[in-house]
Amino acid sequence: MPQVQVLPTTERLLRRIDAMAGQPVAMLVDLVADVFITGTPKRISREAPVLILSYQGEKLMPGGGANAVANVAALGGRPLPLGVVGDDPHGLGLLAELAAQGVTTEGVLVRHGYRTPTKVRILGGGKHSIKQQIVRYDIEETLALTAADRDHFTRLLERWSGEARVAILSDYGYGAVEPAMLPQVRDALGERTTVIADSRYRLGEFVGLDGATPNEEEAEAFLGAAIGDDPDRLEEAGSSLRERLGARFLLITRGSRGMSLFRPKFSAHLPVSGTDQVADVTGAGDTVIGTFALALAAGADPLEAALLANYAGGIVVMKMGTATCSPEELRRAVETDLRPLKELRWGWS
Repeated sequence: MPQVQVLPTTERLLRRIDAMAGQPVAMLVDLVADVFITGTPKRISREAPVLILSYQGEKLMPGGGANAVANVAALGGRPLPLGVVGDDPHGLGLLAELAAQGVTTEGVLVRHGYRTPTKVRILGGGKHSIKQQIVRYDIEETLALTAADRDHFTRLLERWSGEARVAILSDYGYGAVEPAMLPQVRDALGERTTVIADSRYRLGEFVGLDGATPNEEEAEAFLGAAIGDDPDRLEEAGSSLRERLGARFLLITRGSRGMSLFRPKFSAHLPVSGTDQVADVTGAGDTVIGTFALALAAGADPLEAALLANYAGGIVVMKMGTATCSPEELRRAVETDLRPLKELRWGWS
């Protein structure tokens, strides 16, 4: 066991949760609106073999990178988001929802004529039962940042320099997050800032960041090889990916298999927190990177941050829809679920 790694304890994790309050996190993100439309089954249509729902209501929630922002806010942190929305109802509704959660939106640009990326989920079920997702449709439009957009982001990042010690880049492929802006983010915030990325399709282009939080599928796509249940292949894949990115740490989320953290010379493998019988995985990756980054901002080392992200992920997958985790929920999970600490496994390279 390397001497530089302090063994995590329940007491240390609880102190990190307390220290999250008010911690600023700069966030350059693809902002997405998640819309949930619910209804109760009425009958099968006579016009086509489809179910007719009686409309109950709909709700707009922060999705994509906006969900990472919402998770930082829900845990008591102070997210500082940068991004773009359209002047359409979904974009304006997303801004209003973030503002209602106490998030500053001065860094969010409103672009005329741009359609805010939106994921619309139709859910049906009995009046008093849990609604199940029936179908989803996406409204997608990729934007191109202008020089004025980049200047706006840079000015705010420079203003936050010395304040935000951690930054998140959440890239869903909609255009607000450019790999080429990584050096600008680091220069604007200062070399001592820890920059973490989560990229759906082009993780390999974010070379030179401090850390990344891909899921196993994204890691496999980048490496061009499956990981599966082979521990040796996992060790090789995690170490290789971290080195190719030039990162100090890499956290791979593995669903029911838990998470694996890779650092120079060693790795740590965390069993899943809670149960592997989940209700809904929507947005769990956003919870992971939001919690991980906020924990680092609160003084946690990467392993402590990974453990807290693991607990938070286990909480939100038991909720329906795009969900967040509160400090009280996180604290209760740390106090009652000792498995992630007791069954933590180490690897060496």
